[in-house]
Amino acid sequence: MDSDTRHDLNDNGIDDEIEPPVADVTAGSKQLADRLQDNQGTDPTLSGGDIDARWEDAESGGDETVGGSTATPGRNDLDAIGKAIGMTYADGEELRTGEKGEHRDKHRWELDPASSEDYPDRAKEGA
Repeated sequence: MDSDTRHDLNDNGIDDEIEPPVADVTAGSKQLADRLQDNQGTDPTLSGGDIDARWEDAESGGDETVGGSTATPGRNDLDAIGKAIGMTYADGEELRTGEKGEHRDKHRWELDPASSEDYPDRAKEGA
């Protein structure tokens, strides 16, 4: 190729040596959409909202779940972490993880189906 020929891959009129083509940033969004589509029934919640973690395996492996054995740098969103383990707090509420955890465990919907969010809907369907 002739050395005088300009390279303009993104057709913006500027030589690529001066301004390289813009990278396709939609590829990551497409990958996340595919992961969500392929793993319906789970989402990044159990990994504290970390979409880069292996959240698809959170229920079975647990390495990258909240409190798991694999550190996830930059994950310090306490609201997301609390939601993942079923312990949310109001602003200004005193941190009482022991009491809150006991209450959560005693009132799980698996033990009391009437406590689940969709119980009224399921009760209507079964009637």
